[in-house]
Amino acid sequence: MAADIWDPAIYRTYADERARPFHDLVRRVDAESPAYVVDLGCGTGELTAELAVRWPTATVHGVDSSAAMIDKAPRAERLGFEVADVRDWRPGRPVDVIVSNALLQWVPEHRDLLARWVEDLSPGGWLAFQVPGNFDAPSHALIRRLCGSAEWRDDLGDLVREAPVGEPVDYLELLAGLGCAVDAWETTYIHVLPGEDAVLGWIKGTALRPMLARLAPGRREDFLADCARLLAEAYPRRPYGTAFPFRRVFFVARAV
Repeated sequence: MAADIWDPAIYRTYADERARPFHDLVRRVDAESPAYVVDLGCGTGELTAELAVRWPTATVHGVDSSAAMIDKAPRAERLGFEVADVRDWRPGRPVDVIVSNALLQWVPEHRDLLARWVEDLSPGGWLAFQVPGNFDAPSHALIRRLCGSAEWRDDLGDLVREAPVGEPVDYLELLAGLGCAVDAWETTYIHVLPGEDAVLGWIKGTALRPMLARLAPGRREDFLADCARLLAEAYPRRPYGTAFPFRRVFFVARAV
């Protein structure tokens, strides 16, 4: 989860599509008047700011490992941001609501981290997180195959990741074992993306960031061309756009 691989401009390209799971997640958090709300892996912070609107008496704090992302974050009363690795970050006081949207797939030891976050909650506090569940989809499987190919394995073979998150029931059991009441569900969004090489444009801001950060400019363009060819076959462009199914898995846990 390197701090220097994130490009805010690329990440914002599909801001509306990325925001929808955040809203679907937070909508299920039934905290009435939390005093302290934290968004872990907050990115550029626009969605963090919406937490301050949702809970108008709360102090809201966003944390992200990317200084480039935090530099773009809004500033307002009751709203603050910090550059930090979530693996090391600890709150100065109990937290009433912890939100983490599409972060934990980047943290191999995230199960231990979830246990610590539950400990950081105030009595009756809420932990809400969402992770992608599409690691078997062509958008990921084809890239894994490409990185492991003879052309690219020397450069990128060690970056190939199998599914970095578990099955939903794994997290249900983990959170229930920590004494939480758990609401778990999944949704597959069918995003309709505009333009050419639309799925490539999407994953350039997420899954491809470690690969692109490693490659020299010339090799980077060759790699993107190979990605574009494979993805165009798997996700053909139609007159209405490119359909991109994206499964996400959601968890809202309350400390009881």
